[in-house]
Order: sequence, then C-alpha cells, then structure tokens
Amino acid sequence: MSARAPLAVWLALGAGLVCFGFSAILIRYADDAPALAVAAWRTGFAALIIGPAAVARARADWQRLSRRDWGLIAAAGVLMACHFTAYILSLYHTSIASASVLVTSSPIFIAILGSIFLKERPTRRTMVAIVAAVAGGALIGWSDAQAGAFPRAALGNALALSAALLYSVYLLVGRVVRQRVELLAYMAPVYAVVALCTAGAAVATGTPMAQPASILGLCLLMAIGPNIIGHGSINLALRYLPAALLGLLGLAEPVLATTYAFFLFGERPAAPALLGIVLVLAAIGAVIASERRAAEVDTPAA
Repeated sequence: MSARAPLAVWLALGAGLVCFGFSAILIRYADDAPALAVAAWRTGFAALIIGPAAVARARADWQRLSRRDWGLIAAAGVLMACHFTAYILSLYHTSIASASVLVTSSPIFIAILGSIFLKERPTRRTMVAIVAAVAGGALIGWSDAQAGAFPRAALGNALALSAALLYSVYLLVGRVVRQRVELLAYMAPVYAVVALCTAGAAVATGTPMAQPASILGLCLLMAIGPNIIGHGSINLALRYLPAALLGLLGLAEPVLATTYAFFLFGERPAAPALLGIVLVLAAIGAVIASERRAAEVDTPAA
C-alpha cells in the first residue's frame, strides 16, 4: 500500500469526494418531498443499481455465509437505514454546514465506543480531541439557535449526531463480516435491507411514495453520486492508500458541502458556528491521525 496510487485512482477519489459533498445539496433540493420518501427512493435506486452485478458475481460468496453472517448483514442494513433516514431528516431542520460536519464525527464515536465496549484505552490526543469535538458541537448548536434561520436547528443537529453514531456502529458490525466476505457480496444484501427498511418505514407511517419525476431524479442522482461513485471510489482507493489518509480526505466532504451551500443557497455559518466547525474537523483529524499512529506501533516490522 502506497500513496503512489495510479492517476485513475486519484481521479476516481476526487470525483467521489465531490459527489459526497453534493449529497446534502441534493437532499436540500428534494426537501419538498417527505424525508422518508427521499430515503426510500435513494436507497431503493442504489440497491437496484448494484443488485444485478452482485447476483452475477457474488452467489458463491453468499452460499458460504453462515446464519450469524446473515444476521450481522441484516443488522448492518437496519443501522444504515436509520443512518440515512436520520441524516436526510436532519437537513430539513438545520443548516447544511452543521449537518455535514456533525454527521462526519463517526471517528469520535468509534473512539468512545471502543473505550466503553472494547476496553481500548484512548490516547491523550484522542481524549483532547473528544473534548474539542464536544465543545465544537456545542458551539455549533448554540450558534444555530442564536441565528434563528432554522427554528428547529437543535433537532436537526441531534439527528445529524445520531446519524454519525448509527454509522459508527454500522462500521463496527460491518468490520466483522467484511473479514470473510467480499465487498460486493456484502454491500448488495446490506443495500437491499436498507431499501426494505426505509420503504417499510415510509409505508408504515403513511408517507406517500408517489413523488414527482423531479424528486425521483434527485434521488437517483443521490444513489449514483454519493452512494455508488462516492463509496465506490473509497473502496477502490483502499487498495492503494491507507485508511487513515482516506479518513482525512473524507473531511473534505463537509468543507465542500458548506462551500456549495454558500453559493447555491446563501447559507453562511455565523462566526461561532464556523469556529465550532473548525474545532470538530480538527478533532476528527486528530483522532484519525492518532489511530494511524497506534496501528503503526501495533504492527510488527516485516
């Protein structure tokens, strides 16, 4: 694994990051539709896109899966469905900048969960980063409440944080299955579960699934862009680049989303919120760097 990845990998990664940045923008454009409908159509399209390829290439892998593996895949799908729903709904109540930054805080939650459930003692840098992230998140919430542009900003920020927590647990569950299962064999059933869960939640709550062609088009763009191209580029780059580096590059998503929102919607974070955003992003970067250093220490020299 080397940072000297082929040019095509860097181009794909750049396209993926741009697509990630547009995720919140597309959701904001689609906010005339109910959030559950948007989540259902987005995840449904993603499942339909990768489904045929998985059927053609992953059937042998599926036959080797145990009942426990299928249970973990189902659990991962439920967690991801809740993640998508919470994140999409958060953008109906708070700014793109706040939601995009808070939803990327999964490394902070993973560090906390690791210390609680895996008894992994966090480093001093990680502890400082967690405190900084909490302070930054509180500053974002306070600033949003003072600005008054989003009357239910506290709810939106809480939903974005919930989405980050759900994604953290999803990663921990998925890590167990991915030790034995190829990517496509894992992602296809997960996406199928996600689509079924979001569609089921929409139907159970009486959310109208029939939406205008413009909304369906936006949902299709979300599936192709952030879901397929975005996640696909990350998985492609994992073969050539360290996960820690990709985690740091992933911090470009909220920066891009905030920039897009400024030019497209005129959303400008207030000074306290901007300081909070910087604190959270710096904290996430510090945790990723700390995890990378710990991995290098734990890995014996060849």
